[in-house]
Order: sequence, then structure tokens, then C-alpha cells
Amino acid sequence: NLKSVREVLSLPAVDVQRLTGLAHPEVHQLLTAAALQLQRGECRRCESGLRLGVSCPVLDGLLRGGLPVGGITELSGQSGAGKTQLALQISLSVQYPVEHGGLGAALYICTEDSFPIRRLQQMISEQAILRSEVPSSLISGLRFSDHVYIEHAADLDSLQVCLSRRAPVLLAAGLVRLIVVDSVAALFRSEFQAEDWMERNKQLLTFSSMLHQLSQEFTIPVLCINQPALGLAWANQVLVRLMIRRLQKTVSRGDQSSALRQLEVVFAPHLARSKCEVAVWREGVRG
Repeated sequence: NLKSVREVLSLPAVDVQRLTGLAHPEVHQLLTAAALQLQRGECRRCESGLRLGVSCPVLDGLLRGGLPVGGITELSGQSGAGKTQLALQISLSVQYPVEHGGLGAALYICTEDSFPIRRLQQMISEQAILRSEVPSSLISGLRFSDHVYIEHAADLDSLQVCLSRRAPVLLAAGLVRLIVVDSVAALFRSEFQAEDWMERNKQLLTFSSMLHQLSQEFTIPVLCINQPALGLAWANQVLVRLMIRRLQKTVSRGDQSSALRQLEVVFAPHLARSKCEVAVWREGVRG
């Protein structure tokens, strides 16, 4: 009953073997061929597609222009690494005109904590510093806080309602050009025990399929914040995987200090594995 390449890749090899009746070597060949087919399609899309800049020349250079449209970008890391900081920055970056790396407005879905509105407002007030290459008259004319649409999803049912009903309306009206989910692992950790891994994988596939459908239909980037805890079922649904980690080093600038972070491209069909160092300042994340 397998209907797509993604569905095949979402299952452990033993389940593919049970469902298809293939021998172990044949299952290995099938999974390899499926992964290659998926990667070819995604690579072509990445090479030709738009990018969403992240308001940092170093990071945009690392990502060859920013986040690709038409797929899921995962940003993972431990608590306090700076994932939400970068997600907020990208939610503001998307609002700039296309010539400055933007696309439109953002839909920000919170699944775990309350939305960090004070931090967002601080970053908005510092945009002229972060984006010094953009005319100040243009920045002052952007109504940043009006174009971050915030949704709270405390469980999988409310997340499904958001993705199946609310998000399509905003996207179809041209109001939103980026979806952020912060975070993925929180919901799946809380709703499933270890022995429920088959049901969890099924729900993960449903969730990722909804995100892919929205991303493809409306040609938008999707950014998912995560902690490295969901395994292969989720890993096979991701187009770009980024990892951020906090280093044992502090940097200072004027009256500010920040723990140094390392952002790494773990996987992307159009990027080599690479990394850079960043710090979190009042205006945002900078390399």
C-alpha cells in the first residue's frame, strides 16, 4: 500500500521488507533508489528556485542565498543554542522586498512555549542596524509586527487544523510566504510513548506531507525548529538540515557579550557540508 517515494523512505527497512515481500538486499536497493530519486528532484528544485535571505551576509553565503522554497528546512540544536533567535530573524527577513532577499509575511506556529513577542519587538527596533545596507526609509515603512501571523498549537489536532484550514487561507490570499514551526519534537515527544513508534511515524508522515503540499503548491520555504530526537522517519522528509550548537567561548562587542555558536549545514542536495560561527546580538544573529 505504499504510494510514494517519501512513504517508502519514512519506514524502517524491516517494515518495507514485510510489506513488499522483498529479500533484504532488494529492500536495500529499493531504499537507495528511492533516496536517489528524491534527491535528484529536490536538487533540481534547489538549483533553480528562489531563496529567502536570512539577513546576514555570512549565513546567506553559507546557504548560497538563503532558505530554498519548495521544501522543509530543519534547524536543530539543543535548548538555548539560538534556534528561535534565528527563526525570529528569518520571520522579519521575509518581509523585505524581493530585491533585498524577502518574499512576504510569515506564519509562526508555536507548539511549546508562548511566542517571544518582546524579543521580536526588540529585533524590529534594531532592524536599521542589522540591515544597514537597506535604505532606512524603506525599513521605517515596513510594518513588521503586523506581518508575523502567530498561531498556537498545543497538540497534534490543533496543529493539523492550523495546517489544513488556516494556513491555506493565508497562503491563497497572498498574505503569507513563510511557515515556521517552533518546534516539531515538542508535540511528538509529549503525545507518544517509546512503544508507539509506528503510530508516531505515521503521524510524522502526515504532518510532513501537509507541509510539503503547502510548500510546493504555494512555492514557499518552510522552517521547522527541532531537537535531534525524531529519527529517520522525520529525517527523510527534510530537504535541508542545519544544526546550531553553543560553543564554550564568549565574544564581546561594545556593551554586549554573546556565547559563540556554530551553524553547520549537515545535509542539503545543493550544498556541501560546511559551517560558520555566529553570535546573537540585540539586533539578531550575525556571522
